[in-house]
Amino acid sequence: MKQLHSLEHSILVAMPSLDNSWFEKTVIYVVEDNEHGSMGLVINLPHKLDVRTLLEHLEYPYTERNHHLDEPIIMGGPVDLERGFILHQRGGNWKSSVYLNDDLSMTVSDDFLEAVSSDEAPDDFIVCLGFAGWEPGQLAGELQDNSWLTIPYNASLLFETPIEQRWEVALGTLGIAPEFLSSEAGHA
Repeated sequence: MKQLHSLEHSILVAMPSLDNSWFEKTVIYVVEDNEHGSMGLVINLPHKLDVRTLLEHLEYPYTERNHHLDEPIIMGGPVDLERGFILHQRGGNWKSSVYLNDDLSMTVSDDFLEAVSSDEAPDDFIVCLGFAGWEPGQLAGELQDNSWLTIPYNASLLFETPIEQRWEVALGTLGIAPEFLSSEAGHA
C-alpha cells in the first residue's frame, strides 16, 4: 500500500475513542511515518522520574543550581520503556542526533545527558522513555477510525505549554473544546 501523505513532523491528538487505553488524552509528536511504519513520542504523560533522579541513576554529577533538575521525564510510549529519546532545539554536537525539521532534533546518546548534568544543554528539551510505534498502515487505519486528530508541529506546544495542558491546548488549536468531543464517530 503506497502512502499518500506522511505525518512526519506533525502532532497526533488522542480522541475519546482511546479513553481507557494507554493513549487516553495523549499528544504525540510523530518522528517517522513511512512505508516501514510509524514512530512517535508522547509529549504529555509525565513519568514518576524527573531529570534529577535520572542523572542520579546514571551517576552523572550535577549542581543544585542546575535549572533542569525538576523537569519531568515523559513516558514516550508503551514500547521499549528503558530506551531514552530526547527532543530538543537544534544545536550542539551530539553523537547520535537526527535533525527532524523546524530547528527540532532528536538525540539518543548519553552525551546530551552529560550536557544536562553540567547545565550546558539547550534550554528547550524533553526526555522521553519509550516510544509509540505502528506497523505499516496501522496509523492510517487509526486515523480513518477517528482515533486521532492531527495538527501541524508547534514548538510552543512542545516546549512552552505545561505538560498537563498539552492535550487541551492541542485541541484548542483546532478550535475544539474537550467537553464537546464524543467517542461516537460520524461517517457520511
